[in-house]
Amino acid sequence: MSPVTCHPSRILIVAPSWIGDTIIAQPLFMRLVERNPGCRIDVLAQPWVAPVLRAMPQIAEVIESPLRHGRFDLRLRWQLARRLAAGRYDEAIVLPNSWKSALMPFLAGIGVRTGFAGESRHGLLNRLHRLDTTALPRQVDRYAQLAQTPGEALRLPLPQPCLTRDPARETATLAALGLALAREPVVFCPGAEYGPAKRWPADYYAELARALAARNHAIWLLGSAADAPVAEQIVAASGGAAQSLCGRTSLAQALDLIGAARLVVTNDSGLMHVAAALGTPLVALYGSSSPDYTPPLSDKAAIIWRKPDCSPCFERVCPLGHFRCMRELTPDSVLQTATGKLADA
Repeated sequence: MSPVTCHPSRILIVAPSWIGDTIIAQPLFMRLVERNPGCRIDVLAQPWVAPVLRAMPQIAEVIESPLRHGRFDLRLRWQLARRLAAGRYDEAIVLPNSWKSALMPFLAGIGVRTGFAGESRHGLLNRLHRLDTTALPRQVDRYAQLAQTPGEALRLPLPQPCLTRDPARETATLAALGLALAREPVVFCPGAEYGPAKRWPADYYAELARALAARNHAIWLLGSAADAPVAEQIVAASGGAAQSLCGRTSLAQALDLIGAARLVVTNDSGLMHVAAALGTPLVALYGSSSPDYTPPLSDKAAIIWRKPDCSPCFERVCPLGHFRCMRELTPDSVLQTATGKLADA
């Protein structure tokens, strides 16, 4: 009998390190609850993705990992393993593909350890799925497959991610940041952690900011401290039509601002997936990456992808130097789509 038929009641998820991938994993959590309505799902995650997990009603506890990329730190691993062992988990589901991510459930002595085969994980995992990229073209499909028996066809359609909004906290965040009186706010997410090939040009964002500000919209730029320089370029080029909040908010506050916005215009980024899961109307701009693999999972999302013959290249920087995939995605075309989404909101 397959271990999955035992319907484990306590499940540990080893989460991805990226915000977008963590949100894309939520349909897996939903499927696990369908499989066993009484199960408890805890997640081992990096601190920076914890806020999105805490906004998922399927998650009982987020265990913030003390482990950092590039460091093995055996003492910390043994301490964490003891803590996980105390959780008496029936199953661990490992979402990252590395062998290190599979090591902690093994050291914790969790009986059923589920994940995709790869990177010397045999033995560390004992309930192995084989990845068929044709049958599972999207990342969300691959995660959701782990709720099923290895080799079983994925049940479609999948539920969409859905983060819980907190209106009282949204109000407090707006007040704390001095944004409570903002008019018809539109959020821009001009960053992309992977690299500049995924970023719509700053001068294009500035042109769009001026056009929307002329229609009485406040423009908020959201992102990490690493996105602050490009955000300041947008503020300057827009003549102050946009306001930069990059590096000034926590991720929890960013969730609040995106939840309160009328519209989000975003690169293919973690915050794009946040907007989709919060149900905020959004315009997603694709260039070097592909919406066939990691689309925003929302009925309120509009995707714009010009797809020249060199796209998707999945490179961090345009290898050909012309950046056609984003340069051909003009501000006028984005404004037209954004106006339509605002009218529907």
